[in-house]
Amino acid sequence: MSNLSWLRRGISEIFPDQVESTSGDENLEQRLAQSDRPLRIKLGIDPTGTDIHLGHSIPMRKLRAFQDAGHTAILIIGDFTARIGDPTGKSEVRRQLTEDEVRANAQTYLNQVRPILDFETPGRLEIRYNSEWLSNLNLSKILQLLATTTVGQMLAKEGFSERYDKGDPIYLHEFLYPLMQGYDSVAIEADVELGGTDQKFNIALGRDLQRHFGLRPQFGLLVPILLGTDGIQKMSKSLGNYVALSEDALTMYSKLEKTSDTLLKSYFELLTNLPINHIPENPREAQKLLALTVVTHYHGEAAAKQAQQDAIALVQGNTTQADTVPEFSLSSVQFPAKLFFLVSASGLCKSSSDARRQIQGGAVRLDGEKVEEVDRVFNVPDDLVGKVLQLGKNKFVRFLI
Repeated sequence: MSNLSWLRRGISEIFPDQVESTSGDENLEQRLAQSDRPLRIKLGIDPTGTDIHLGHSIPMRKLRAFQDAGHTAILIIGDFTARIGDPTGKSEVRRQLTEDEVRANAQTYLNQVRPILDFETPGRLEIRYNSEWLSNLNLSKILQLLATTTVGQMLAKEGFSERYDKGDPIYLHEFLYPLMQGYDSVAIEADVELGGTDQKFNIALGRDLQRHFGLRPQFGLLVPILLGTDGIQKMSKSLGNYVALSEDALTMYSKLEKTSDTLLKSYFELLTNLPINHIPENPREAQKLLALTVVTHYHGEAAAKQAQQDAIALVQGNTTQADTVPEFSLSSVQFPAKLFFLVSASGLCKSSSDARRQIQGGAVRLDGEKVEEVDRVFNVPDDLVGKVLQLGKNKFVRFLI
């Protein structure tokens, strides 16, 4: 893409965007074009879990676009703020994590974003932990931060207002979260902060704090919240409508090749660099191109093409021709074993009760053949070794000893 056209692809809002010509201010495009130094582009992530899905990849991809344009990406690991937990969009107080939990989660996050960000080019990436500055704040500095924002402003924040109206508890440490995230922008002198549309309050607060501390306020750049594979609710692991970055190539491909027609354009725009006018008009061809493109990015071209061939083989029931099916060892299973237990133990379902429901609903196949006997018994491992257990159209495991 030429000029600064890359900047607005897949963006919901840039603020402030329009400025008065008499004010002497600039908009983001002007700052990008006129700056005599690489801009500092901030993205903060709180490692409150272990998995990142494609929804999380969207601001990461925009961060990479800034890197490719010659700017410096500042990836802030919220090892301090994660112990509070972002209250945005939450109807109740979040459990506070331990330092060890946060540290372990942070390492998995970094491993998963390596295919997205440029970790190699000198000067293009700074990885910072906000405990570096937040853990050293004294009471005087905390009082100074608290004095910049009113209780009314905090209660206007989505989530807080709903909880207050319902009479649900709001703890004082939760008010500190947006202030601390905003102070991150002060500490690293951010020019731009990236975030989802649900982060506008926190990013705007960062602008206010920078102004308070005598810095030039950052621009906010908001990206859309990705709808999940169900096309209804935002992508979420708890809702089961997600595609995780850590998933194997076949699982990722199988999920994406079934993307609904209504989601195809947004998925292409937000998850790939392909020109939108190059999307095939035939929805089936578009689905395959989307799946192949995304899987190639995270697993490489060879793995993506093999996943495509294996997905075709599995649909046709040719399980022996599928090479990239995830494997599950039967060594930990005590035989005789019932079908519902195997579906659960292999990780295809979260629980035995869920496995029972899936089997009864006709969603489970063994080597391409539908199995509906919940209590079907397998006496020895040899009854299963080499066979593929399938749940729905997207989940597979091959049994090994």
